[in-house]
Amino acid sequence: MSTPVANAAPAIFAEPTPLGLLGLAVGCAALTPIAFGVALSPEALRTAAIFCLLFGGGCQALAGLMSFANRNLLGGTLLTAFSFAWVVNWWALSSLADGLVPDHAIVLAVDCTFLAIFVVMTLAAGYFSKLLFALLVDVVLIYLFKVAGALTSPQLFALPVALCTVALGLIALWISFAILVNPVAGRPLFPFPGPMYTPRQQP
Repeated sequence: MSTPVANAAPAIFAEPTPLGLLGLAVGCAALTPIAFGVALSPEALRTAAIFCLLFGGGCQALAGLMSFANRNLLGGTLLTAFSFAWVVNWWALSSLADGLVPDHAIVLAVDCTFLAIFVVMTLAAGYFSKLLFALLVDVVLIYLFKVAGALTSPQLFALPVALCTVALGLIALWISFAILVNPVAGRPLFPFPGPMYTPRQQP
């Protein structure tokens, strides 16, 4: 997810996107049993919370800061901002394990803001890869279902959120493997399609 810049200085770090996406995949895996209602005990919530903090939050924060150091504004902004959302997931799960429910109105307002953010980020992702575009579309759907559930009934949209969580983790894994393994293998063991669309040519 690097932004090409004319006459740019060499990158300080190797491409950090796989680190962030692997952390995303692990965080999604930790949330999946909860999303499907299989593991809802306080112990399960606390277990998922620490994975959300260390992998969802930690890996993406590190990857985002490395992207900024590489002068990648889009990747750095997306990964770093998303990392804080995972820290909030850690706090929310820990609070629920202790019997404390986050305020509904505040969570709804923030989810609506995230929905707007990720709609625009999805448009930007289309300039890089169809797979990255699909990953961001999945994130948009998760927030859309969460907002719809908050305005109606969360149970109506619990299954769509759970399925999107699984899909998000799988897409994140595929992109990570493509970036990590394909250059080593010298061939596309994990096909990585090009952009959805291309920028307008400057005159």
